[in-house]
Amino acid sequence: MTAEEERAIWKKVRRGNASAFETVAVEYERMLYTIALRMLASPEDAADAVQETFLKAWTARKSFRGESKLSTWLCRILNNACIDQLRRRRDTEPLTLSGADGEETEREIPDESFDPAALVEREELRSRVREAVGALPPEFRAPLLLREFGGLRYDEIAETLSLEVNTVRTRIFRARKRLCALLAEDGNFSDKGPSDQERGGERP
Repeated sequence: MTAEEERAIWKKVRRGNASAFETVAVEYERMLYTIALRMLASPEDAADAVQETFLKAWTARKSFRGESKLSTWLCRILNNACIDQLRRRRDTEPLTLSGADGEETEREIPDESFDPAALVEREELRSRVREAVGALPPEFRAPLLLREFGGLRYDEIAETLSLEVNTVRTRIFRARKRLCALLAEDGNFSDKGPSDQERGGERP
């Protein structure tokens, strides 16, 4: 959805057009769910967070005037919903996934020429990556997920999380470095981590 299309459809949403809001929900639901799932490591909690996000967005629809991208505004609401859920958890749970991920469970039937052992190995690596992301502290996890799965720029992440852009860059750099270290423990990845050049040279 282009910025012009967003503005046009949100004008209808501001007037209370439920059909237009449903179009917005369909456009962004998968992205928001993917981020929430990796923040909360629970399909049920992720679905609740996305539902809460859309409910709050509908209630506050007149407050959004298009100063930022619609996806940035929605991600800000989602992040707050996820943080609220994490705070409500009395005990720290092992942040692992059972594999009940709608995006990844709907796989195509592999070609017979594929090596089954290689497929298992890749699945194990994907599982380990999910676990490693889940093990990150929320303050590192959130900006990394908004970057990698939300596709937000550094300035948009900064606006979403109410941080300075340099803080966002630093946290994403540290998150990637921790991921490399966690994966290297199992021999799944190089332990060199992202370089200083990568931290300063990525596209904004």
